[in-house]
Amino acid sequence: MTIFLYSIAAAAVLIYVPFLVVGYGRMQVGYDISAPRAMFDKLPPLAQRATWAHQNSFEAFMIFTAAALMAYVTGVNSPIAAGAAVTFIVARLLYSAFYIFNVPILRSLMFVVGSLGSATLMAFSIMEVTNK
Repeated sequence: MTIFLYSIAAAAVLIYVPFLVVGYGRMQVGYDISAPRAMFDKLPPLAQRATWAHQNSFEAFMIFTAAALMAYVTGVNSPIAAGAAVTFIVARLLYSAFYIFNVPILRSLMFVVGSLGSATLMAFSIMEVTNK
């Protein structure tokens, strides 16, 4: 199912969505191209949280990519697996928004939902291979 490949591409784009807020924060404090990481403490809280969301997105992306590629390579063809891939994308978008706007309980919930999406893809892949 190509939904798995499209979802990987969408997840890659989502890594950089929070970075737009970071860029806005950097413009507010004056961007220092010679020391971009040193200015973190000067960023407004919104941009600091966006930085953390951006960093966490890399971590979640690696696991999801492995899971989605497992599903693609093993030939998983299930509406539930396709739904898990889409659910991951939606959960990660909301995760970043809730992180940036400082809603920790919903951020944590979206982290769990996204993680369950990756776990579902892995489980369906393993089931597909063991049923052959």
